[in-house]
Amino acid sequence: MGHIKLKNQLTIKGRQLALKQLIVMTSAVFFYALVSYFTWGIAATKSVLIGGAVGIFPNIIFALNAFRYAGAKSSQKVISAFYSGEKYKIVLTAILFALTFKFITIEPIPFFTSFCLVALIPLLAPFYLNFNH
Repeated sequence: MGHIKLKNQLTIKGRQLALKQLIVMTSAVFFYALVSYFTWGIAATKSVLIGGAVGIFPNIIFALNAFRYAGAKSSQKVISAFYSGEKYKIVLTAILFALTFKFITIEPIPFFTSFCLVALIPLLAPFYLNFNH
């Protein structure tokens, strides 16, 4: 696969952005879980945490793949890494959904709202992250 070029500033900035988004995702899920615990109880809280995990873990895999390369000389590698990361993310999400539905009893509404919350966070990134730094 090639070695990871951590010294490339674009790669570092991409990883920093991904880390910020993952922190926001995780914080949002934990906040939602806290609200769920005091509002609906432990079953809803468990479902919120599982739904969040099903959304967050594939995003971690995507970020690790997508930000391996950067720069004009590596443009083909950048595109390939993004596509590869997205494929892994989709497959892992499907596997996590299947495993959850097969082996874990969940509350559907808290589970899916938590998963959707995680899915929306990258779309809202321009509103809460400063891209200039």
